[in-house]
Amino acid sequence: MSAIGEQFSAVLWNIFNRPRLVDLIDILLLTFVIYYALVHIRKTRMSQTLKGVVILIAATWLSDVIGMRTIHALLSWAINAGPVLIIVLFQPEIRRVLEELGTSTVLDPSMRMQQLSNTDLVIDEMILALEHMSRRRVGALIVIENKTRLNDVIATGTPVDGKVSQPLLENIFEPNTPLHDGAVIIRADRVVAAACLLRLSDTTGVGRDLGTRHRAGLGVTEVSDATVFIVSEETGIISMARGGQLVRHLDDSSLRQILHGLYDKEEKDVRLTMPRIHLKQRRRGAHDEQQTDKKA
Repeated sequence: MSAIGEQFSAVLWNIFNRPRLVDLIDILLLTFVIYYALVHIRKTRMSQTLKGVVILIAATWLSDVIGMRTIHALLSWAINAGPVLIIVLFQPEIRRVLEELGTSTVLDPSMRMQQLSNTDLVIDEMILALEHMSRRRVGALIVIENKTRLNDVIATGTPVDGKVSQPLLENIFEPNTPLHDGAVIIRADRVVAAACLLRLSDTTGVGRDLGTRHRAGLGVTEVSDATVFIVSEETGIISMARGGQLVRHLDDSSLRQILHGLYDKEEKDVRLTMPRIHLKQRRRGAHDEQQTDKKA
């Protein structure tokens, strides 16, 4: 611990007493990484584990100051094994961050923009399906993918690749049909797969009146930024899970507000990341259509 502290002090002395341009860039990049990590830690249960890590480091320092050699040696061993423990404990969260960094939305935003061109129609069809299944008390589990890819979840189900529509969603969840048991994964305006298996949430805050469908919906939102809509088979109540939190008793207006917030934000993000050449092409295409209409 003392050797690490001396090395860190030497680095800080060089940075603040002999700063270079590379040092400033280094500090800015480190600040961005720390901020990005804290934002994602706040959205997951990792924050609870990090509190334990902080306590462990403080206990190691205190045992060294007091002179408790045995405890200090044991705690120091635990800290030295920290990188391996972090990978094991935070494997889902680490994978989520890496997937977001490599998301194809950044690499090819024009395709994402094309899929989101009919947002209002997608929202209307989804709300109609949810409300109709709610009235009939047909259980449903709909996962809307955001930036984090759910390819591992999609692989557990049956490929569909169909446009989001009320008949399609209701037919999938119709009881006693091959695909009704499981989750539907929606990417933009497409139903990617059905009958997908989700990990169950292990949180203790879920009410006893909530069954496997609600726990599965919460589970996928704990390891991704997906939004999940759940229709209870027993009560017909429509619920939403996001960020490990569950909101129940949703109606038409709340569903529309949530979906517009989700799709409008996604469309805005795609527009911001879309290269200027794509925007120019879209504007040129619209201008050509206007000229054609005038000639006609």
